[in-house]
Amino acid sequence: MKMEITEKKANPLFDRTEIRYTANHAGESTPTKAAVVDEIAKLMKAKKETVVLCNVDTVYGSGISKGYAKVYGSKESAQKFEQEYLLKRNGLQKPAYVAPAKPAEE
Repeated sequence: MKMEITEKKANPLFDRTEIRYTANHAGESTPTKAAVVDEIAKLMKAKKETVVLCNVDTVYGSGISKGYAKVYGSKESAQKFEQEYLLKRNGLQKPAYVAPAKPAEE
């Protein structure tokens, strides 16, 4: 798979860079979300846990996929600003609230 970033827009208010990309996978199957995230992280020199993949659209019969993703400055920023369903889809769920332990009574 050959990937090219076609548009890049910095959004410092949300501590992220918004990108549009084109992936050429002619002769191969449609790439998995994990493969797309790996390639974006490599091109943007970022950690995989900071990449939120929003959509992937494959053009039927052409071997080309286009999509939109957001690359955050940190995992914490992604969890703070991103919608919950996208966090779940990308495996970046917020940690569940854990109530503090009560001291044992004797």
